[in-house]
Amino acid sequence: MFFAFPFIMATTDNSVPPAEVMSIASPINLILLSLFVVLVYYHFRPKQPISLPRGPPPTVFRTYTPKTLVEFNGENDRPVYLAVRGRVFDVSPGRNFYGPGGPYENFAGRDASRGLANQSFDREMLTEDLSAPLDDLKDLDADQLENLQSWEERFTEKYLVVGKLVAEGDPEAPKS
Repeated sequence: MFFAFPFIMATTDNSVPPAEVMSIASPINLILLSLFVVLVYYHFRPKQPISLPRGPPPTVFRTYTPKTLVEFNGENDRPVYLAVRGRVFDVSPGRNFYGPGGPYENFAGRDASRGLANQSFDREMLTEDLSAPLDDLKDLDADQLENLQSWEERFTEKYLVVGKLVAEGDPEAPKS
């Protein structure tokens, strides 16, 4: 006569040795249980909050004069601005070109309209007297105006407009 129990088989006459009892605490089960606990821990463990890098400070649209614009020439880690036909562009992302040591550094902090129209990057294209009226560009021919227009479109696509350039003494000029 046999008595059936889970995992254990025994006889009443003790003629057959009892089968080994299968234990839940076998080494393979302990390893699997440990692996399961580790995986659950890594899945539910507290995670550090994600921190985003700080963006640049906001740029406020403002009015510049040639004297106030000259400060933004890229020196001392200042932004690099230049003006084209009265609009001031933040060309700081192109600091390698427009900042100190760049091929167009003469235009940094200045009105670059005449130089861009003439495809000349020389200092002679810049107005030396910062108190003088703004260059009206009336003496430019059709080809020069077309050059200036293409430069202005390129700046508009690539850089932010951060202000407008007015002459010293203009009613819109900032008070010093």
